[in-house]
Amino acid sequence: MRGLVIKNTGSWYTVRTDDGQLAECKIKGNFRLKGIRSTNPVAVGDRVQVGDGGWITGVEDRRNYIIRKSINLSKQCHILAANVDQALLVVTVNRPQTSTTFIDRFLASAEAYRVPVILVFNKTDLLDEDEQHYQQMMVALYESIGYECRQISAATGSGVEQLRPLLQGKITLLSGNSGVGKSTLINCLVPDACLRTAEISDAHNTGTHTTTFSEMIEASSDASGESSPTYLIDTPGIKGFGTFDMEPEEITGYFPEIFSFSKDCRFSNCTHTHEPGCAVLKALDDHYIAQSRYQSYLSMLNDKEEGKYREAY
Repeated sequence: MRGLVIKNTGSWYTVRTDDGQLAECKIKGNFRLKGIRSTNPVAVGDRVQVGDGGWITGVEDRRNYIIRKSINLSKQCHILAANVDQALLVVTVNRPQTSTTFIDRFLASAEAYRVPVILVFNKTDLLDEDEQHYQQMMVALYESIGYECRQISAATGSGVEQLRPLLQGKITLLSGNSGVGKSTLINCLVPDACLRTAEISDAHNTGTHTTTFSEMIEASSDASGESSPTYLIDTPGIKGFGTFDMEPEEITGYFPEIFSFSKDCRFSNCTHTHEPGCAVLKALDDHYIAQSRYQSYLSMLNDKEEGKYREAY
């Protein structure tokens, strides 16, 4: 029996079988996928085979996935979702503040696994004048690199309707820090989803986890069957985004603007940190590359050098 994993609670997997039934399934403790060691070898979005007794016996080849380093488990990774058409990265300038490092790490990982990303700046209704100016600068930066950006308020509904055409007929992963409003946004897009939401801590300006497991939510379906259904994948909020299994020489390729200038470096193995004739450093000095993006690039190089991220096996 084949099916689609639509929910993962850590120990149980809800699978929608090809005949439309929902089955609660489990995996054996030694279940591993070849070539990857993960805290969740089966992820929401996976196509799986289910055997007798509700045991998942196999995972079909994935066309892509979004992955990050597991917290405190440097040898393992955590797959946020598999077989997605795109990701919405929900970010906030304040309440809580999303760091550019977090954004850039997510974007680099998505580039590595060929997942298009739309940046959604939420809580625009709460911004003062200075914060609005900063958000416009952020939008200008990421749009200049080639990322689509949208500015919304899920609380008031402002700008949310403009997202619907971007989601239609696709499987979309929603991710972001805790407290940025992913659940509120999904409740706007799918009113009967009824996801829990929580207030931001005034003392620390941080969010709390209201989503504790990953789940695929059907936003709409075409009764005629002429177009694909629309799915949103809700995931728990994350504080940091550790990239996994990236070699230093690969990282340049996951920053489009850095990669573009790197072609003109004097040395083919240039790390863009100190070498003479480095076109990337010149572009940085000439303000063609944002300092924040370059610092994110350096932080990922340093992660690898410090041995925080090891080979997957």
